[in-house]
Amino acid sequence: MIHLRSVQKKEIREADIFPFNVPAIRVLKEIEFHAPVTFFVGENGSGKSTLMEAMACAIGSVTVGSESVNTDPSLAHARKLAKYFRLTWTKRTRKGFFLRAEDFFGYAKQIAQTKRELEDELQNVDREYAGRSQLAKDLAKMPYKNEAGALQRRYGDGLDARSHGEGFLALFQSRFVPGGLYLLDEPEAPLSPLRQLSFLSALKQMLTEDSQFIIATHSPIILAFPDAQILNFENGEIRKVGYDELEHVALTKEFLNNRDAYLRNL
Repeated sequence: MIHLRSVQKKEIREADIFPFNVPAIRVLKEIEFHAPVTFFVGENGSGKSTLMEAMACAIGSVTVGSESVNTDPSLAHARKLAKYFRLTWTKRTRKGFFLRAEDFFGYAKQIAQTKRELEDELQNVDREYAGRSQLAKDLAKMPYKNEAGALQRRYGDGLDARSHGEGFLALFQSRFVPGGLYLLDEPEAPLSPLRQLSFLSALKQMLTEDSQFIIATHSPIILAFPDAQILNFENGEIRKVGYDELEHVALTKEFLNNRDAYLRNL
């Protein structure tokens, strides 16, 4: 399902300050989405994450973490750019979320902290209700047990109890809702090559449930997802390319086929 059909940028007068002076942003007029999965790829600083963040602000995406796109200080520049965007929808959806790799690590810590606080509250009830009836204790503990139970059902033993890759996949799948628009910035950061393949498998399943994904990535494995639209941020331009045209892919192949030649020049 293609929920978001295009993003158009209005003319900007204050084009000499960040983020408006990023070359790819400066020349951007419109991006059209022709596939349920679109990848943004390019070198660091090419503008792909800046565009992703501004799109999340323009859409009003839910974030994974405590901050909203409307209040997160790290997205102040993105909110400025988002004001110049016009979105065209096939069907407007409020489902989905925006996730950056750094948000995952922060959210995992937040979940762990919440669990510790709930455990402390349960112990406090035991101390404060000493000598009271079991019924009184159970009633006092009920809200804390309910919240702890909800966390257990959603995340199991907790995101922090797993490897980063396992935790990321657990978070991603637990927060997934059919019919959503998902913006993911460098989801490969916590994922091993094997976990990246697991991510692709999950992605394939989610597409059967009317979802759309826009993903910024450097990973040749993730970029290989079948029938995806790939937009390359290079030399101040955003251009649709094929998988085998990507420098990321060519360099990875060359390195694996002849790594000694590269390592000799370190």
